[in-house]
Amino acid sequence: DLALTLVQGGLPFAAHEVLEARWKAGPTEERDLWQGLAQVCVGLTHAARGNSIGAVRLLERGAARIEEYEAGHGPAYGLDLTAVIACAREHAAAEH
Repeated sequence: DLALTLVQGGLPFAAHEVLEARWKAGPTEERDLWQGLAQVCVGLTHAARGNSIGAVRLLERGAARIEEYEAGHGPAYGLDLTAVIACAREHAAAEH
């Protein structure tokens, strides 16, 4: 997926833009997934720019949103949501 490629290429804010479009255009029942992923990407952007407070808030908020979505057993689209949640929380902990 394009968003994953952008994150792996060090462009998390560009990935956020892709995910935000999906979140706004997608079905309501998938909104937590796409919004959570977008929030994690913005959190990574804040971390890269030295904004620890913004990074922690968005990484934690995004992880919680994805976790809530995962608990509802919605489609994961090939993503390891448990790993995404863990990664977001690890990055948040590193920013504290």
